[in-house]
Amino acid sequence: MCERLNRIFRVFFIAALFITFSGITGCGPFWVNPWITVKESALNWAEIHYYNTNKEPIHRTSVYLSGTGHVELKKGTSSRVSNDFAKKFEEDTWSDYRTMRINVDPKHIQDIFQNLVNHGVLDREKWGKGSKKEEFKRFIAVKCNISNNTYSENVNIFEADPDLAEILLDVVRQFDNPTL
Repeated sequence: MCERLNRIFRVFFIAALFITFSGITGCGPFWVNPWITVKESALNWAEIHYYNTNKEPIHRTSVYLSGTGHVELKKGTSSRVSNDFAKKFEEDTWSDYRTMRINVDPKHIQDIFQNLVNHGVLDREKWGKGSKKEEFKRFIAVKCNISNNTYSENVNIFEADPDLAEILLDVVRQFDNPTL
């Protein structure tokens, strides 16, 4: 019995040492603060996919924002707009694909990223608290890496967070038909 208690004590002691060592070496908690201040970095990026399913064929728009100020807009009904590895080349809509590349001030992109963060793009706790609407005729999704915080889920943000979806749609519209 005494030997069994010694063994249990040793296991707890080793676990306590491991936890203490992990804390000292900088291992932090599993959660991340979603409310950060975005710093200008070439490693920041966001990719927004918007589909309007009110029309046939489905109209797609994809906007890629880079922290360097590079913006790439892809638009059309082809599946290549949202999937660079699309294989359905026999579809009638395969050739409906337009790309526009714009270089803007990196500070402007940083402001867009900060606006997305302020509206909760990195807040994982609010997902699933969405709208009560049954059917959506629009789909918008975002994938991003902002200041080493990532979000990458294929959920319709119109369902999960309608307010954030409108902010994302404003970003798409900002680069969809810019007046230069």
